[in-house]
Amino acid sequence: MQHFTHHSEENYLKTLYKLENGKVKKVNNIALSKALELNPATVLEMVRKMAERQLVELLADKTIQLTDKGRKKALQIIRKHRLWEVFLVDKLNYKWNEVHDLAEQLEHIESDDLIQRLEAFLGFPSVDPHGDPIPDEHGKLKKIKTQPLSDAPIKKKVTVASLANSSNEFLKYLDKAGISIGDKLEVLEVEAFDGSMKVLHKKSSITLSNEAASNILVVV
Repeated sequence: MQHFTHHSEENYLKTLYKLENGKVKKVNNIALSKALELNPATVLEMVRKMAERQLVELLADKTIQLTDKGRKKALQIIRKHRLWEVFLVDKLNYKWNEVHDLAEQLEHIESDDLIQRLEAFLGFPSVDPHGDPIPDEHGKLKKIKTQPLSDAPIKKKVTVASLANSSNEFLKYLDKAGISIGDKLEVLEVEAFDGSMKVLHKKSSITLSNEAASNILVVV
């Protein structure tokens, strides 16, 4: 039971961090329950236990907020998850849409020494296979300024840096289009009717829907 609780707590911390750094400005019990796909009463009970451990703070307006201690722990979990994803793709030849669930299991291994050795073995990668930055051992996260491909200027080369959507379906969609992190793209034209784009990729012209282009994050 203690093992299960430990895993649950780490999942809560990681989810809270992602919500706080996403589009949700104030994370309450309903938002957290929805993200975790759990009953609100169950979530509230766990949040209260985490508050007692000073990992989160329950504010007067019912907002749930990570403490410095909780944020540091969340970043450690994210660091492990993303390093394991790199290992699975680069060393075990998994596809980038196959690694999330495996990394979810591996991220709960507590050995700091193992993670340091893993990072060194991988050559100290800065991003995971989906382009998300990997926190360093001190929890520092280098953020990359990106913009959706849908907002990219026409006739200017951009580089695929990360993804706003890393679902299995979207990753398979990108595989079919042949698009990977680090690829160079150039918007040739935008369809006024639906925002779809004609894009130059590896000397070939491909068409992307507006939704797809909105989820591909690029740097100019």
